Formats: sequence, C-alpha cells, structure tokens
Amino acid sequence: MGQSNMAFGLAARDATGVLSPFSFPLRLSLSLSLSRPARMFLVTLLAKGDDDITLKILYCGICHSDLSTIKNEWRNAIYPVVPGHEIVGVITEAGRNVQKFRVGDKAGVGYFISSCLSCDDCKQDSENYCPQLVPTFNSSHPDGTPTYGGFSNKLVVNEHFAVRIPTKLPVDKVAPLLCAGIAVYNPLKEHGLSEPGKHLGVVGLGGLGHLAVKFSKAFGVKVTVISTSPDKEKEATEKLGADSFIVSRDPEQMKAAMGTMDGILDTIAADHSLMPLFALLKTRGKLIALGGMTKPTEISLFPIMAGGKIMAGSIIGGVKGTQDMLSFAEEHNITAEVEVIGMDDVNTAMERLQKGDVRFRFVIDVANTIRLSYKIQNLGEQNNVV
Repeated sequence: MGQSNMAFGLAARDATGVLSPFSFPLRLSLSLSLSRPARMFLVTLLAKGDDDITLKILYCGICHSDLSTIKNEWRNAIYPVVPGHEIVGVITEAGRNVQKFRVGDKAGVGYFISSCLSCDDCKQDSENYCPQLVPTFNSSHPDGTPTYGGFSNKLVVNEHFAVRIPTKLPVDKVAPLLCAGIAVYNPLKEHGLSEPGKHLGVVGLGGLGHLAVKFSKAFGVKVTVISTSPDKEKEATEKLGADSFIVSRDPEQMKAAMGTMDGILDTIAADHSLMPLFALLKTRGKLIALGGMTKPTEISLFPIMAGGKIMAGSIIGGVKGTQDMLSFAEEHNITAEVEVIGMDDVNTAMERLQKGDVRFRFVIDVANTIRLSYKIQNLGEQNNVV
C-alpha cells in the first residue's frame, strides 16, 4: 500500500457547527493555529492492515445526525468532528487478505466501521447493536485513534464493514441508502411489516420518510403518510406513491384512521406526542421509533396494554442487512431523492437542513469539489496528500 497515509476533510471545531478548511498532520501537533471555529483537517489514517481497503470518497450524504453532532445537540461531540456516514467511494488499495473487493470496485460505508464480531449481536449479523460498536465519526478506535467521517477525501476500513455498491444505480443517489435506507428497511423486515397487504403509517416525509414510502411500496405494502404539513400530500401520493395522506393536526382525519394500521415508522426527531400514533394502530400493531427525540415523552400504558400494542426502537442495520437492502434497491430501482452540492456549499446546506429546507437529502460531490474547495489543491500538493 504505497499511497500517502494522509487525508483531508471538513471538520467542526466547536458547537457553532461551522465547517471550514485547515490542514495539518494530526498526529504531529494538535496546537497549530486552532483559533478558527472549524478546520479542514489533514488527518492521519489508521495504519492499513491486511484486511483493510482504502476508499477514495466520491460522494457522502448529509444526515441530520451530522448536524446534531457538530452542534453538540446530544452533548457527545468530540471535537474536532469530521462528519459523514453515508459514504460511497472507489477502492484504491486493498490488503492482501481482502476477498470481498478488488481495486477499482465501488464500495460503501455507513454508520459504523468496527465492532467486536464475537458477541451474540455480531454473530447474528446485527453489528449495529454491538456494545463495542465504533461509529464512523465522532468516536475512537480501541487504540484511541479518533474516527473521521466522509466529509473527507479518503477512508480506510476493514473490508467486513464495507458493502458493494450496485452497478445499475447512480452512486450519488445510493449514498443516503447507507444510513437512511437501511434505517427504514431493517425495521420493516425485522418486525414483519414488509409483508404484502400490510398497512404501514410513515410519520414524517423527510430523508427517512420518503425512503420508507419507496421501500414499502416495493414490498407491496399499503402506505399512509402522516404529516403536520398539508402541502406535502401531493408529493407523498403523486411523486412517491403513497396510498393516502393524513394531516396529523386534523382531529377528524386522525379519528377516521384509528385502528387501521399494522405498523408505524416514526421518523420524526422533533419532540411530539406518541399517544395519537398508538391510536392509529390495529390490535397488536407496532410503533417503531426511528427519529430519536432528545427529551423524554409521556406514554399512557393502559391504551397500549388494552390493544396488545408494541413499541420498539431501531437504529440502522447490520452489514448483511445493508447489503441485502442495496440488492433489493437495485432490483426495484430505489434511490434517494437528492440535491447534490459541492464542498463549498456544505455550511449553507447545514443551515438549510436545520430549517428543514431539503427535498430530501443533501449529497456532497466530494471527489469533484474537495480539491477546489477553499483552494485546497495547492495545499494538498504541498503536503503530498492528493
């Protein structure tokens, strides 16, 4: 593996969440000119092993969790933060033990880049629930080395945690499937809500919600979108193919839909009451939380008990499930609706994402814009990183 062992990418320095350029050899000094709120970091990649692949990152989707992390909304930010976990790239190097991939293959990396591979969850292809899970960014490897995400030009990862990218689908529109796609696909399969003829409610029509509609319709499921915004009805039904639409603020519409749904995927992260959603479920219906509200919410148990209803949570999926999801997406031509942006546009995109101004996912064209972004080309050539 003879390529440079350095990478550069956008990073946030503090809770302002501003991303801007600065580069330096991370392992040499952490005290070089750190006065600006965020930096373009020249990060030292992990030493490459025999089971590792090196990705030249082509595209990276922007997930709402990227925004939450760089702004420290969850109080867990480890600055500097290089976000991004919807990563599609081309393999430029492969260790001698690598079997899944060859140099030149396109591969993807999602929410995590390591797990123990020996616990019960890992053995059941549910690495996403491993107690020793290492997220793709804002975490650290067992040796203490920080993890940095896909807002950068390179990534080194053990081949086990990478997936093959379908050849028949546009790679920019595939990137969001590595988080948003598997986040909805996994609970649909795991909770028996992908069976044809089932009736599914999808709360929220954002990055996760629009993919929940697409996957569910491909499964042959009846889909009702539930939203606070009446103006999303046409988009939900005519563009995405939902069967019906409910305005959750309309008591009459909510009443008419009571007891009609086998399951609900709640994709909303903003604080909201869950009890009106439970009322929409049939007996033994399932409410699956995907959005991750930050504040506790009150639940009245008696209506849930009386209907034998179930609440569960779900977070992304394992490597095998992600690969299965991509194969299904290729078979049914499922991709995300995206707005492709350059590295120079990331801060503006984050501001728009904060306001909900995106239909439906931002994707960064990393490979074609990072060398131009902030005049990084000359800086990169000086540091031998390109």
